Amino acid sequence: MTATLDNPLRYSSPPPLGAEELAVLALLADGLPIDAVARRLNLSKRTVQRRIRRICDRLDVHAPIQAVVWAARRELI
Repeated sequence: MTATLDNPLRYSSPPPLGAEELAVLALLADGLPIDAVARRLNLSKRTVQRRIRRICDRLDVHAPIQAVVWAARRELI
C-alpha cells in the first residue's frame, strides 16, 4: 500500500506508557544497568527485565535503546 494525497497511510500510535514504565526508560537513558535500575526502583531484576520486554512489545521495537529513543523524542523522559 502506498500513500497518496487522497489516501495517506495511517499509522496507529503506540499505547501510552505508564509512569512505572517511563521510570524504567528514564533510568536506562541515564545509562544505568538493569541491576541498578532494579535497586533504584526497589524491584527485582526479573521484574525490570519483564517491564523492559513489555515496553518493547508495546512499542514494537526490538531493543531497549529503541524504546529509550522513542520516549526521548516524544519528551516523555
